[in-house]
Amino acid sequence: MSDPTRIPAPDGVAPATAYSHVVAATGRFVAVSGQLPLDEAGEIVGEAQARQVFENLRRCLTAAGATFDDVVKLTFFVTDMAYLPAIRAARAAHLPADRLPAASAVQVAALVRPEFLMEIEAFDVVGA
Repeated sequence: MSDPTRIPAPDGVAPATAYSHVVAATGRFVAVSGQLPLDEAGEIVGEAQARQVFENLRRCLTAAGATFDDVVKLTFFVTDMAYLPAIRAARAAHLPADRLPAASAVQVAALVRPEFLMEIEAFDVVGA
């Protein structure tokens, strides 16, 4: 397992809240495409979108021999920033507060289907 260096507040930069400004890691790079709130049958999950997206991320990471411990970057694409608390709660169920990755949150006009409220991608570095 990699042991990335997380720097939540580099000198001269305002402290991060709920993410790390910098994560440095060496190892095998794993990129997980943006995951959508679809269950195994391809059906949209409705109210539990954030939980489903993180479960899909977990399954993708597992398939690549990676875990949430190895995540160095998450990108949240949301149609409304009001969904960030649900995303943070789902993230907290998978990532401990002392191992937060770098992160970006981007509000978009729309996702590939109008019923999707969010899409999340992950970058992982697995120890060599």
